[in-house]
Amino acid sequence: MIEQLKKDLQELATPQKAKASEWFFKTDKGQYGEGDKFIGVTVPEQRLIAKKYKDLPLTKAEQLFKSPIHEERLVALIILVNQFKAAVKQNDSKIQKEIYEFYLANTGWVNNWDLVDSSAGYIVGPYLENRSKDILYKLAKSKNLWERRIAMVATSYFIAQGDPKDALKIAEILIDDKHDLIQKAVGWMLREVGKRCSEKDLTNFLDKHAATMPRTALRYSIEHFPEGKRQYYLKSVIK
Repeated sequence: MIEQLKKDLQELATPQKAKASEWFFKTDKGQYGEGDKFIGVTVPEQRLIAKKYKDLPLTKAEQLFKSPIHEERLVALIILVNQFKAAVKQNDSKIQKEIYEFYLANTGWVNNWDLVDSSAGYIVGPYLENRSKDILYKLAKSKNLWERRIAMVATSYFIAQGDPKDALKIAEILIDDKHDLIQKAVGWMLREVGKRCSEKDLTNFLDKHAATMPRTALRYSIEHFPEGKRQYYLKSVIK
């Protein structure tokens, strides 16, 4: 089954798309995606393949998940996300737990921003909804860039439920993170807090941090504000 899945991907691959993806996901030496390998398959095409192999056993998905090829890892994640959603609908807590624990045990393979963003809010967030969130705070303090992004993006699930509490706390932990991809994630989640929970929750956070927080996070967080309000917070930044 795995070999046929890989063959299906290869049949859709193009060198031109692979080259574009390698540039887009920063795979050159010293960049955040250094060494990642692409074969050139679009995300919609990967989703169709994931749908075709939706019943792939976890043991087989693990083989795919640990592939050096980016598209194979993303297909594995899409399959796991879909299986997790199905387990939630079926109230199958055993499958949910297995997928969640597998995911956290293998964060080293969730090693680019699209992989994080396609999975953290759909596996980690919902699994922790009625459980301790301690793991998120541990991940937020990790030396691993992608684990820190997982911690932030996982809170998108809570935000969608109208609960900004953990998103705001983790944003405070990561507010001074030096990596641009973390700042973008922080700003993105803050913006979602303002849109989906309460603009007051966001402005309270900004009133406390806007003067000193990195401009990338600030700009992302205020994208939906009217121009006057955007300028108010942008001008509060300490030069």
